[in-house]
Amino acid sequence: MKLLRTIRLDPSDTFVFERAAEPGEWAVPGSFVFAPTDVVALRGKVRAAFRSGFLGIDSLGWSTLVQVVEASAQDRAAAVDLLARRLVERFGAPDLGAARAAAEEEIAFAASLANHSEGMVVALARTHQDGDIHERFRTLAPGSMTNPVRAVAIDGEDDAPAEEVDLLLLAKERARE
Repeated sequence: MKLLRTIRLDPSDTFVFERAAEPGEWAVPGSFVFAPTDVVALRGKVRAAFRSGFLGIDSLGWSTLVQVVEASAQDRAAAVDLLARRLVERFGAPDLGAARAAAEEEIAFAASLANHSEGMVVALARTHQDGDIHERFRTLAPGSMTNPVRAVAIDGEDDAPAEEVDLLLLAKERARE
């Protein structure tokens, strides 16, 4: 099976978000973090997390990009357990049973986004329209960023502009720093 892990190609997440996820954390889209929030009023780093952040479930930090990786059944179970504990500790889930059900659902959704070849990078764009949160996911194949492929368009709209990101070039620039 495959899941999503946070990656960091450059240090930008550390100053774009209030809390950046550490590279290698299991990740979920994390839109539930913003459900009780007036997202229209979000500003600064919290708004950046809303607009483009995946939630690293260990640190509860944000990552602009995640990568599709192979995961074992034990990895998945550990991710569910950790997210369930976080939902109780930090997000007010009434008990571990309810939290586990929600965590299972969130990890299953993340796994559905990981239905690509290992190493594929996934980016997220989140918007708020008519009182609802909408998510768009795009895959970015390392080394061939001229034509990114959409993984999923949750809101069904197909009019988003294509993104062009050269991850190979970004990685080379980072190596020179």
